[in-house]
Amino acid sequence: MTELSILDLFLQASLLGKVVVIILMCMSVASWTMIIKRSQVLSRAKSNVERFEDRFWSGVDLSQLYQEVEARKDSLTGTEQIFHAGFKEFARLHRNNGKAPEAVMEGTGRAMRVAMSREVEELETNLPFLATVGSISPYIGLFGTVWGVMHAFIALGAVKQATLAMVAPGIAESLIATAIGLFAAIPAVIFFNKLTNQVAKLEHSYATFMDEFSSILHRQAFAAHQE
Repeated sequence: MTELSILDLFLQASLLGKVVVIILMCMSVASWTMIIKRSQVLSRAKSNVERFEDRFWSGVDLSQLYQEVEARKDSLTGTEQIFHAGFKEFARLHRNNGKAPEAVMEGTGRAMRVAMSREVEELETNLPFLATVGSISPYIGLFGTVWGVMHAFIALGAVKQATLAMVAPGIAESLIATAIGLFAAIPAVIFFNKLTNQVAKLEHSYATFMDEFSSILHRQAFAAHQE
């Protein structure tokens, strides 16, 4: 009995079976590409948060820190972007509405919330694609399996004397689709959950920084108002 490799089974598969396998392989390659890229982006974002917060809490004057950040405003991310948006709006409103600290803080908080929303949205880029791959890959694989089994039994019904050797390649071909579907889905689901958790932690870090920074600006705004 000649043993058939996975490649042999793929080459002997029906056109629809080949299409299903190719689609699943493309989805798997695309999901792994997204996983690697998003992992790198989130790793850099975490490092940037830690580095900037160390600088922020080092006792540096906020105006000096703003000038440092402003000098590279086109490449800001994370807490740097939130700080830049908040301090810029605070300075503008404080000049124009110094007698109304509540209005100053309201506008400053709004600017930082918008900046944080944009940063989180950027971090979540391509994560829905991983969720989609994890959700639909098993069903695409199952469709390929059902089609392959049906195709095998139709061929089996066309002969008078059926043997296991005749139907085995068709069944094996169909099960490959299920295996590849799971191969695409399982990593996508695992890393979707992992990356989503990392985004949630970064979002929490952004929100915590925003609250702490708001408290500092709040004290400055009301101290200036009382002078």
